[in-house]
Amino acid sequence: MTQTADLHIHTCFSDGVDTPQQVVSIALEKELRCIAITDHDTLDAIEPAAAAAQGTGLEVIHGVELSTECGGSDIHILGYCFDLHHHYLKEQLQLFRDARVIRVKKMAERLRALGMEIDEEDIFSSAGTDAVGRPHVAQAIITRGYARTTAEAFEEYLAEGRPAYVAKYKQTPSDAIKLIRQAGGIAVIAHPMVTLKDELIAGFVDEGLGGLEVYYPNTPRRLIVFYEKLAEKYGLIKTGGSDSHGRYREYSPIGIARVDYAVVEALKDRAARLRP
Repeated sequence: MTQTADLHIHTCFSDGVDTPQQVVSIALEKELRCIAITDHDTLDAIEPAAAAAQGTGLEVIHGVELSTECGGSDIHILGYCFDLHHHYLKEQLQLFRDARVIRVKKMAERLRALGMEIDEEDIFSSAGTDAVGRPHVAQAIITRGYARTTAEAFEEYLAEGRPAYVAKYKQTPSDAIKLIRQAGGIAVIAHPMVTLKDELIAGFVDEGLGGLEVYYPNTPRRLIVFYEKLAEKYGLIKTGGSDSHGRYREYSPIGIARVDYAVVEALKDRAARLRP
């Protein structure tokens, strides 16, 4: 098995499609040495994935993705190699998931006010997780025949400025970095080439940022080189991954973006050194 890793994968426990077991099966087909499950605001898929990978040679490391906002821009923070059972981390993630549930209920209310037969209980039952979000609402819209595709559901109803949009629970990048660090993990800025808030990175480094997601699907080589140099400037670990969500994003399948296994070792080493 080749010594590479995909460190950004979502499952059906948040806004992906594949089960943890399916993710492991695909990762083995792609001859990956290691994966990180990085669901939004939940850790529930990590242990099932690790159990499915047992005895296969595939390693599953702890991961999570947290949504934050700074200056009106969304910035996603990835966390790696933290204590999976850290009490405060689990407590905060439950708070975030509770906020997701409230948000979905408000979106369903707005859709009903538009005359659409949308029941939030149908959304929750079909999602199968309390880490619900707009993709799950979009699927309900499609199922009821009010849109043909996820993109259409967002464009017509769920995108910012559209009639059923509800703002998400707000935390700052600093909050997320601190939370991951408290749990003994390494905080990494996700897809900076999408976020385009490079001027904030120096401040995040001062607050404990440990890595930058340099290798991301469909990124031009010149941008990869730019973020490689930026990571080196601040002593950040250069991570990468597919950001796979299953068939919702066919352009970013598991393994399309990967890093050398040495990156996994670097994350583990830095987490161990920083841990009290």
